[in-house]
Formats: sequence, C-alpha cells, structure tokens
Amino acid sequence: QVQLVESGGGLVQAGGSLRLSCTASGSIFSINDMGWYRQAPGKERELVAHMTRSGGTTYTTSLKGRFTISRDNAKNTVYLQMNSLKPEDTAVYYCNADFTNWGKGTLVTVSS
Repeated sequence: QVQLVESGGGLVQAGGSLRLSCTASGSIFSINDMGWYRQAPGKERELVAHMTRSGGTTYTTSLKGRFTISRDNAKNTVYLQMNSLKPEDTAVYYCNADFTNWGKGTLVTVSS
C-alpha cells in the first residue's frame, strides 16, 4: 500500500509560479513511476506529467515548457514546478504512483 500526500497548492495571480510536492510513504520500494494529474471543474482528470525512477519523463504537450516535473528518490518525493500560470490551470492537482495510487489532491487557483 502506498500513501501519497500533496502540498504546495494555493491561490496565485496569472503569470505567477507554484511548486507542488508529493511525498510517498508505505510500500515505496516498489514505486517506479510518479506523476501529476489535474482535474478542472466540470472536466475529466488529465495527465500533466510523470517520471520514472530512472528519470524518464512524459508531459502533456500543451504544458511542456511551463511545467517541469522532478523527483528526489531519496526523499520519495516528486515535484511539479509550474511557471507562467494561467487561469485555465486552475484545478485540483493529484499525485499518482504507478498509475494506481492516488493522493487526495491539492487545489491550485489562478486568478486573472
């Protein structure tokens, strides 16, 4: 069993930045992939980015360049640096491990 706890969400003005963190606990030795998804009001959950233990990354094309995923395996933590935020980035951001374990999410609100 893997537990994921996100932090770092909040309210930011358009053009600003936030860094989200997600720390895993529990059966962490088995985790290969960690990533971020988001769900905006009235929309389906969508992939933001994910990263393997060895450092391979996948991004949603439209977000690459503004968002950067990174990972500290020693701390069992994955980060999401979000720059040049737009109001349409407003969503609950969820951490994911190995495509099966989910955190409870952290809300990011971008004001115009």
